[in-house]
Parts: sequence; structure tokens; C-alpha cells
Amino acid sequence: MDEDDHISDEGGADARPVVRLKPKAGRRFFAGAPWVYQDEVVLDRRTRKIAPGSLAELQDAERRPLGLVAVNLDSGISCRLLDRDPAAEIDLPWMQEKIARALHLRETLFDAPFYRLIHAETDGLPGVIVDRFGSAAVMQPNAAWADARAEMIAEALRTAAGVETVMLNAGSRARGLEGLEGASRLMSGALDGPVEVPMNGAIYLADLLEGQKTGLYFDQRPNHAFVARLCKGARMLDVFSHVGGFALAGLAGGAASALAVDGSEPALALAAEGARRSGFGERFSARRGDAFDTLNELGEAGERFDVVVCDPPAFAPNKGALQNGLRAYARIARLAARVVEPGGFLTLCSCSHAADPAAFRAACVRGIGQAGREAQLLRSGGAGPDHPEHPGLAETSYLKALTFRLDG
Repeated sequence: MDEDDHISDEGGADARPVVRLKPKAGRRFFAGAPWVYQDEVVLDRRTRKIAPGSLAELQDAERRPLGLVAVNLDSGISCRLLDRDPAAEIDLPWMQEKIARALHLRETLFDAPFYRLIHAETDGLPGVIVDRFGSAAVMQPNAAWADARAEMIAEALRTAAGVETVMLNAGSRARGLEGLEGASRLMSGALDGPVEVPMNGAIYLADLLEGQKTGLYFDQRPNHAFVARLCKGARMLDVFSHVGGFALAGLAGGAASALAVDGSEPALALAAEGARRSGFGERFSARRGDAFDTLNELGEAGERFDVVVCDPPAFAPNKGALQNGLRAYARIARLAARVVEPGGFLTLCSCSHAADPAAFRAACVRGIGQAGREAQLLRSGGAGPDHPEHPGLAETSYLKALTFRLDG
């Protein structure tokens, strides 16, 4: 059998194409990662013809079956493991079983249906993100196989999780890496405005149609709760606030005031309305502007806050951006440290998986030192349990939240 001797038709399980690993390749896969990279597979004539999103049997270099994978040779991650059974059928019952299993975990963790329901590989649906907002769900099919099966995923959400409204969000950076196009769209149900989300004693408003990502960041929930404990009677500053993030949780925790800073006027309007509906609108204020410029202006004006939080977007979305990203994190830490009262608290966050915890921590400490402040590290936090980590994928441990107490 030569290098081109593959089954090329993708009908039933018996007619699937085969993707084979090169000799000595797949080290991360054999260590538990559910990914195979392009440079690890034999790219013969028939393999190159496999259309993005197709299913294939993955074999090792000795032609032993390893499982069923979704293939996209246009992506750096060429194969994503779907099932250890190479003959598995990826149909509606298969999808429903995955969603039901994920739902059981979230219903164990939370007493209200507001959470990340599907967290990609860790819930057995590679590249698929689903956030739940009561009877509505926002889906991001960020891999070619999932994008091609979006209708099936939506039907499984309706039947297995009981949601009525399904929104497909096509705005993620990850879709570009998969070569995916298409616009966001409402797949079923109706949305007549932002959705109220009760969380940490506050009411957040999530715009599922036009908001960033899926409309809200559930991953910060435990970090919001910790910072809220520090806020009783405090003057608080929440930079990169989005729809109120830490600010609303801080106000629910008893902050005397909270100033939210963000570049998005619509996001700040949702934050203000959330504060009003939560009953502490008079203690909330907003300032639209660039975070770096605003922090510098506040520092120059001598403004000081008891609790300061900076939760920026990913400054280091990939390894190529790492060094510039770390410099940006250090700069934010320096500017933010200047506006913290002596004895006050500073929380710095990163959602960049390319910046590992040690590198992010070092950047933060460097910036705090450049501001002439002494620090105690009180807590290192991550994402909430509705964002479980895959033991074989360090990339799923992406969120870092460091809380310092500053003197000097």
C-alpha cells in the first residue's frame, strides 16, 4: 500500500477518509491533547483533498486506528479529536449526549441557568463555545466541523438543554484562523433586547445580538466575587469594564462608588443600566476613553482609589505577540499602581493563553515596581468551574487574575 492508498469518500463510517501520523509525530496527542497539527500528518494526494470540516479516521504511523477526528488542513490545528471510536456517528443523538453531559455539570454547579454551557474541547465539542442566558444560548462554532453542523448543534441545544432561542455569533478571532466566514445570525427564537443576568448580587445586561463575544464574560465570576469582598466602603475603579464586570460586583459588595472605564459607549450604557436595575445607579459612573490614556490622566490629576481592577483584552493572543503583550501588561500595571491608595488593592487580569502565569505575574510585578510601589500578592485566580480545563491542553488554562495589596 503506497502513500496515496487512502479511502477518499466520506459517506458512512466505513467510507471515511484516513489521516495518518508521520513516524514519531503526535507527541502531544499521545500525551492527552485532542489536537494534531498540520506538520504531524502525512500530506499525500488523497489527504490534501479532504475538505475542511470533514470527518476522518486518525491512524498512527503503523496504521493503527486512534479515533475519529474533524479535519481542516487549512488550519494549524489540522485534526481535532471527536471520539475515541473511529466508527462513531456524529449525529443528533451524539450531539445531544455531549450537551446533556455538559448540562448536568453546570446544573450541579449553579442554581440558575446563566453560565458557559459548552467549553469546547473540555466538553467534548472541539472549537464550540456556548454561553447560556436563561432560555437563550449564544453559540460560537469556531471550528470548521462545527460550523458545518451548526444547525445540528442548535437543535441539540433546544432538545437536550431546553433553550428556546439560539444565536450564532460569528465574530471570534478563532474563526478566522479556521478560514471561516459568515455573519452572526439568530437561528431560532426571538430577542427583544439585552438579557438580564443575575450574578454576584448584581444585575448585568448582556446584548446577545450586538455585544462583544457572547455578550458577557462568565469566566470572571469567581474573581468578581473575590474583589467584591474588598470593596465595602471603597472608592473603586474598573478599567476595561465592558458591561460593568467588576464594577457592578464591587457595588453589590458595598463599594461607596465605582467608576467604569471602557472604549465602548454601548457597553458602558449597559453597565449604567445594570447598576440602575441593581439599585445602586447613584453610586456608579462611567468614563469612555482609552484605558492607557485614562489611567495616565487620573494619575496626573492625583486621583486615588481603594480598589482598582484592570481586565484588558488579550494583549498576547499568540506566541508572536507575546513580548509586546507582556510589555503592555507591565505598562498597565505601572499606570494602575499609581492610582491605588496606600493599603489599597489592585487586581490585574490576562486572558492571553500565550502568556503563561509566571510570565504574566513577572510583567505585573515589574510594572508595580516601576510605579515605586511595594506589593503583597493576595490571590491568584482563574476561570470559573463552568470553564473547565482540559488536562492535556495548557491553552485551556488561559485566564489569570492577580490581586495585590499595595503600600508605599
